[in-house]
Amino acid sequence: MEHGFIDVMLEASILVQITMGVMVLMSIYTLYRAIERVITYSAASDQTVSFVLGLRGHLKAHRFEDAAKSADQHTKSPVAKVIGSGLRAYAQGQEALSKQGPHDVGEFDLVDSVNRALERVKERETSGLRKGLAGLGTVATTTPFIGLFGTVIGIINAFALLKGNATIEIIGPAIAEALYATAFGLVVAIIAAIAYNYCTSRVEEMTVDMNDIASEFLDVCLREGRG
Repeated sequence: MEHGFIDVMLEASILVQITMGVMVLMSIYTLYRAIERVITYSAASDQTVSFVLGLRGHLKAHRFEDAAKSADQHTKSPVAKVIGSGLRAYAQGQEALSKQGPHDVGEFDLVDSVNRALERVKERETSGLRKGLAGLGTVATTTPFIGLFGTVIGIINAFALLKGNATIEIIGPAIAEALYATAFGLVVAIIAAIAYNYCTSRVEEMTVDMNDIASEFLDVCLREGRG
């Protein structure tokens, strides 16, 4: 008598089949989200490197308009979006300052305005980078328990068959479905945990990049203001 995974699942009780079905859906979600995040982070990283290389040259040469155009072109880079918002705030601030009268000096803080713009977009981009991570964390923490539930049901079914002269041929499928439920739950949880930790690490790296480049840009704004 065959006791392969498919055979066991086809012969399993309805509760175990539902449990396994839930874990299959969770595994599909995990793979989809992990692949989607890897693609997103890779594109963001590549565009960030390209953007930052050009940005420093633009800022050093005081080509703020060119820097803003470059930021608009790097649509997948969170750093470019953050700096782009800062550049727009800087341009608007410069325009506001140019319209101030002699008695209005000091009423408008350009650097503070730029910093607020940077912080707003940093928060939004960080939230976007963390998209789906809560789901991965949920899968990583819950699938072992879902698998354990399937295991308990399988063991209960096995004990229900232990009557009379029950042989291993009779109780074997129930024991097998219990063990498969545990194993599958652990496999899904491990994959989800690895994906979650990887994604969290990448988000932290890109958050550091956003903070560092934003700080550099603020320093430039300060020097420009004093100049």
